[in-house]
Amino acid sequence: MVAFSVAQAFRPAVAALKRCATFYFVCALLLVAGCSRPADPPPASAAPATPAVPAAAGNSPGRVEGKAPAPTGSAAVVVVLEPRTEREFAPQTDKPVMDQIGQTFGPEVLLVRTGQPVEFRNSDDTLHNVHVDHEETREPAFNVAIPTGGTYTYSFKHDGFYRVGCDIHPSMAATIFSATTPFVTLAEPDGRFTFDDVPPGAWTVTVFSAGKRLQREVDVRGGVASVTVE
Repeated sequence: MVAFSVAQAFRPAVAALKRCATFYFVCALLLVAGCSRPADPPPASAAPATPAVPAAAGNSPGRVEGKAPAPTGSAAVVVVLEPRTEREFAPQTDKPVMDQIGQTFGPEVLLVRTGQPVEFRNSDDTLHNVHVDHEETREPAFNVAIPTGGTYTYSFKHDGFYRVGCDIHPSMAATIFSATTPFVTLAEPDGRFTFDDVPPGAWTVTVFSAGKRLQREVDVRGGVASVTVE
């Protein structure tokens, strides 16, 4: 009877010990599972930005600055920049105009593009005709009468100088220079000239001054290229 009572007395303690053992066993399992979990991978680092590559100087348009003989008197000095290899150019954006006012052609020297339209006007209160010949070949370009307020459009077929006159008023005279290249200008009073946005490559500068034709070669590789033509 005593032994039975002792066993009964220890039963609650044994049960409590079993519950504690089960609790600690579960905690141990959870701890092991947490420790064995693979670590999260580190965040991927951003790829380094690729720096912009500047355009090579040799592939960029450049500027040609130069010095030619200074104009003498009223004679203009025409400067032409032409590529040494064949090159296509965009058509002109503005139409050149030669007008007749006060029985005078204006401007006195007109620069035009070969194959591109040129407009001739008569803003005088009298009838004029425009008579144009190629200076070197003497080949006539056209000869038309233009009444007051009238216009006439023409495209020159060949490069070079053209003489402009009016048969009705012989004192009227002007010069036209036609070129395939868009890089044509008149030298400043001190002989200086400038061409901007010139594509890279090999070019030839031709200067028409006082009946002479002078030439120099220049290479454009971005930046500024200087040349003296004398």
